[in-house]
Amino acid sequence: MVKLVSLDKPKVPELVAFGDAVRRRRKELGYSQEGFGDACGIDRSYMGGIERGEHNLALVNILKIVNALGIQPSDFFKDLDKLTKKGRSKLP
Repeated sequence: MVKLVSLDKPKVPELVAFGDAVRRRRKELGYSQEGFGDACGIDRSYMGGIERGEHNLALVNILKIVNALGIQPSDFFKDLDKLTKKGRSKLP
């Protein structure tokens, strides 16, 4: 008998919020996901996972993204302020 494994992992709200902020700013700049991945030095498929909240990024990759967006890290993270005001989930 073959045991099926669910591919649906519960998403961490902070990662989803980060991905939403990346997607919104990327689109504001007119980048495709592939073009933005190239600008960041991050593979397009991995970038898609970031935008869907599927990857917990290393600081180096966060800074690559923020740099490609042409903003300061503090300005980028203001997008996440609403999440912390509503109450954060407990990270594993």
